[in-house]
Amino acid sequence: MAATTMVVLVSCSGGEDDPEAATAADGAALYQQSCASCHGSDLRGTDQGPSHLSQVYAPDHHPDASFRAAITQGSPAHHWQFGDMAPVAGLDDDEIDVIIAYIREQQEQHGFEPYPPK
Repeated sequence: MAATTMVVLVSCSGGEDDPEAATAADGAALYQQSCASCHGSDLRGTDQGPSHLSQVYAPDHHPDASFRAAITQGSPAHHWQFGDMAPVAGLDDDEIDVIIAYIREQQEQHGFEPYPPK
């Protein structure tokens, strides 16, 4: 319920004239709320989870469907030593789409880090 309220508040502050800005703001807010504790507020990872800017997460290696599956079903550890990822509860399909779009936008903006990390 809190995620929905947050989305509505952020969407309203984005203004109706620019729906893309509202979507970007929604994605950033949802990412901070649901992903940043493990993957970092800057998407560069933490001691709990890997960087989403790693080339491992490029669309040609982990397509959007992989992100969706990890969010909804969890993911066994396979590239990293952080342990298995648990599913993320409380997100609907539209919110997941917005988070994935935000990650892809940030990857495009910042580029990819080498794998394995140096």
